[in-house]
Amino acid sequence: MKRLPLLFLLLTASFAAWATGPGKGAVATAHPAATVAGLEALSSGGNAFDAAVAISAALAVAEPYGSGLGGGGFFLLRQAGEPPQYRFIDARERAPQAARADLYVRGGKVEPSLSLDGALAAAIPGLPAALDHLSSGYGRLSLADNLAPAIRLARDGISVDRIYRERALWRLAALRDDPESARLFLDKGQVPEQWSLLRQPHLARTLERMSRYGRSGFYAGETAEKLVAAVRAGGGIWTLRDLADYRVVERAPLRFPLEGGRELISAPPPSAGGVALAQSLAILQQLPWREADRIQRSHYVIETLRRVYRDRGLLGDPDFVANPLGQLLAPAYLERLASGIDPRRATPSSTLPPAPAWREGDHTTHFTVIDADGNAVAGTLSINLPFGAAFTAPGTGVLLNNEMDDFAADPHGANAYALAGSQANVIAGGKRPLSSMSPSFIESAEVFASFGTPGGSRIPSMVLLGMLDYLDGKAVSQWPATPRYHHQYLPDVVQYEPGTFNVAEVQALEQRGHRLERRQQRYGNLQVLLWDKRGDQVEVASDPRGVGEATVLMPWPAPPVDARPAARVPVQPRVP
Repeated sequence: MKRLPLLFLLLTASFAAWATGPGKGAVATAHPAATVAGLEALSSGGNAFDAAVAISAALAVAEPYGSGLGGGGFFLLRQAGEPPQYRFIDARERAPQAARADLYVRGGKVEPSLSLDGALAAAIPGLPAALDHLSSGYGRLSLADNLAPAIRLARDGISVDRIYRERALWRLAALRDDPESARLFLDKGQVPEQWSLLRQPHLARTLERMSRYGRSGFYAGETAEKLVAAVRAGGGIWTLRDLADYRVVERAPLRFPLEGGRELISAPPPSAGGVALAQSLAILQQLPWREADRIQRSHYVIETLRRVYRDRGLLGDPDFVANPLGQLLAPAYLERLASGIDPRRATPSSTLPPAPAWREGDHTTHFTVIDADGNAVAGTLSINLPFGAAFTAPGTGVLLNNEMDDFAADPHGANAYALAGSQANVIAGGKRPLSSMSPSFIESAEVFASFGTPGGSRIPSMVLLGMLDYLDGKAVSQWPATPRYHHQYLPDVVQYEPGTFNVAEVQALEQRGHRLERRQQRYGNLQVLLWDKRGDQVEVASDPRGVGEATVLMPWPAPPVDARPAARVPVQPRVP
């Protein structure tokens, strides 16, 4: 578990523990600068929701390959109390109103590049609206206070690290094709050297307009006009009305009882991840996975994933389609799935009832934060592929997403990854694409735990493996470090990281009928948190695969009650 220097802790540990929370705050994010931004919000008297805004904005600056103002995300909230209240903020991007099911069809066939690169690939961003919504509706500090760290980072610069260079190399051709993206994110057409400085002055000014005007600073006025002009000049279909009409949606979180008095609280549709996690945990509860040896446990998990990923094609944006959650989470259905698992042999996916296969971008970001009162946020943010659509609107610093590729571009044929489509996830104006992002909590009377990671289709399987380590009583530092493997029904193959299985273990799984495929690189970036209420102990951990930072911030003695910051009263913003 990584920690910031002691000097920083002494300088920033000035916030107080009020009420009946853990008495201390903690932050785990995928980038050290975002962790510092979250700690700054907490040390300034803000709560976890303020910290979530500061973290999200800082990640938008420091990780342009994973998230940004041109993208969206999901926020799972815990409001402290007896009992605590949970809320889910859906800030997923929306298709522009002019989008149609055949948007990317040319000459009777889907043209994959149109939904991957350039202005036509971009959906209407949701993150700016979420930052304003969180700050005005849940925070103690002003939006300007919460955006200040990100504005400094954008103006003064952020160091290019190894993750940036890897992602930029992966998307080098697309970044070169857009003059503004090449100017901002490359160095004379090449990937910048490590530790060189990335400055984003236009993005700083965009953030400053948001800090002054709230959501109107992005979805109206100067920023909106520049965004729409750039998108339409680049062949896209955005309108000013698309931006003005965007709203985050507060949805009821998916809640599912687990054994031992625990409860899973996770993402509902348009995420498919929460459903997959609930199904997986329910199935495994009926199998002796804890008592099993390593190979037997892996077999149980793989067979469980095979079945729950099959159901993903039935889900979509709940504002457009009816999601059969009652059917998918019914005890009888889950018992039937569990009973169909042969403990010694793999079940070929071709023998299971058919369902659409799918694919989505792998590169996202995640953070988790808790404050002294016990308020907490798990947030997963995305622009889809690394550097999104590789299209930046000049004068704004806003790099746009390519989340339109998460729709089923051709529900009757194949999408950009040669996988079958889904009617529930077909493109429609104003619709939100299906996602695997799975910010999640598990809570009981004694313990609260938080989980989340980037990784596209592999998100639910990564989160599940971290949760199994938690349920198995392993140390918090082990949860994000655990070796990873994945099955998603189709293709019928077990993907695994280097070092997950040795030669003998691969052979043992193959003898059971599994087909294994070793990936060249490790994947994912899990951020986790544990609050043991019995002793008010808080631990956080950041995935060792990334460059993130996880820190517990110890409080100084509490100030008088009347020194507590007052709740911010939302003010109607002016249009810039």
